[in-house]
Amino acid sequence: MTRDAAPPAVEMRGITKRFGEVVANAGVDFAARSGEVHALVGENGAGKSTLMSVLTGLYRPDTGTVAIDGRPVRFRSPRDAIDAGIGMVHQHFTLVDSLTVAENVLLGRQGQGFRLDTSTVERELDALGERHGLRVDPRARIWQLSVGEQQRVEILRVLHRGARILILDEPTAVLTPREAAGLAAALRGLADEGLCVVFISHKLDEVLALADQVTVLRRGRSVGTVDAAATDRRSLARLMVGRELLPEDRRLTPTAGTPARETVLEVVGLRAEGDRGRPALDGVDLRVGAGESLGIAGVAGNGQRELAEVVTGLRRATAGRVVIGGQDLTNRSPRAVAAAGVAHIPEDRLATGLVGGLDLAANAILRGYRVRPLTRGPLLAGRAIARFTDRLLDANDVQAPGRSTPAGRLSGGNQQKLLLGRELDGRPRLVVAVHPARGVDVGATETIHRLLREQRAAGAATLLISEDLDELLALSDRIAVLFEGRVVGEVESATADHEQLGLLMAGVTGQPGTERAGFDGVPIGLAADG
Repeated sequence: MTRDAAPPAVEMRGITKRFGEVVANAGVDFAARSGEVHALVGENGAGKSTLMSVLTGLYRPDTGTVAIDGRPVRFRSPRDAIDAGIGMVHQHFTLVDSLTVAENVLLGRQGQGFRLDTSTVERELDALGERHGLRVDPRARIWQLSVGEQQRVEILRVLHRGARILILDEPTAVLTPREAAGLAAALRGLADEGLCVVFISHKLDEVLALADQVTVLRRGRSVGTVDAAATDRRSLARLMVGRELLPEDRRLTPTAGTPARETVLEVVGLRAEGDRGRPALDGVDLRVGAGESLGIAGVAGNGQRELAEVVTGLRRATAGRVVIGGQDLTNRSPRAVAAAGVAHIPEDRLATGLVGGLDLAANAILRGYRVRPLTRGPLLAGRAIARFTDRLLDANDVQAPGRSTPAGRLSGGNQQKLLLGRELDGRPRLVVAVHPARGVDVGATETIHRLLREQRAAGAATLLISEDLDELLALSDRIAVLFEGRVVGEVESATADHEQLGLLMAGVTGQPGTERAGFDGVPIGLAADG
């Protein structure tokens, strides 16, 4: 029997799942076969994760059927799905940091007794990792591993449990370009061995490069399954959002009078420690002018997060200066930095930017609740807050039932648009944006990029930190690369390419065109210290 003649590895028909008045899935059909990589795409809130949660036994559908290899199944729990050969790697890992790789793989397995025998599992994990290009030390503790290595542990764990259907939720969202390429090769190899690989992604370029088939969800409904080889990025985006997206310029047009720009942000000799007390920034020098966007590239863990936190007052500098608009704000409070006209779009929108349990109105006024017209003396002005919130939601295309909705109930894209709308309201002098479009769909990305461009056009300086090189190239005038806490190169976006930036991110310096000028105008050699 040929692969196409065999029943699908997964077949879901008419899946409907409601949460109160919210319909997450409305009669969704989805089918994926063994030996193929199948992508599931759609805007934030389209129902992708809910559908996969039904497949993995986390949720029970209100209506609809699920069949595995042609046999109807009814999962009462995730264990039933695991026993049926289904394994899912979630975007947020479920590993215990203090345990070893082997101990995490054994965790939750039945019949282990009080003492875990890890020696056999360690040998099996070594063999699995070698076979599938997912090598990781099974004796290492999770906290010692990089994010990419931790993801490999999650994949090896489900493979070790005999998964024949592998589901991954936004698998490359936390990976470097090199790690993402390695993961793609591993997933392709698993499919070639006969596994059914399903992955959720917002990155349409990687979907088209990796997937055999693509199923598109829109507002809780399936709008079609297409052959990846027979479609393109624009067609997929149109299916996802139900309209044509505006073409995005891949480079910013240089603004007039670039040499004479007023300096808004100046970072001189900046040093800071990371969370574990080790040096994270080692003498960073940067300058950003009014109406200019400086991109910061680098592999995760090379000081990008610490740089943003020091500039915005969330982390103390151990040496150096942060000057904003001519005012020395080194080690001043976040409130003082915000009062100086600094907008901050943090890396983790719910942990740092929004309060998930508060409603949209409360989140909308977090920056400005101390000043009129949102306050009258010691009291908040309810009507003014309602008008302000409604204007903010409408201007930034935040899709929500109403201003009383808790922020935590919004999709990631709508949370991010709410955050940007609040931070960018009132024409900030400096915008510090960290991964502004991470994990959001193409429609929300279009809105977020438009908002950042508008701020630049209005004269704001932008410090843009991102691991997405396409985003940096599209939104930055210049790109500086951080490696081990130092700026190892700076390039003009108009002439930069992925290869050049990738080499700098790996610490390969001394390339032509990557010397950066010092504050005195003298080029600084990339290989030199300081």
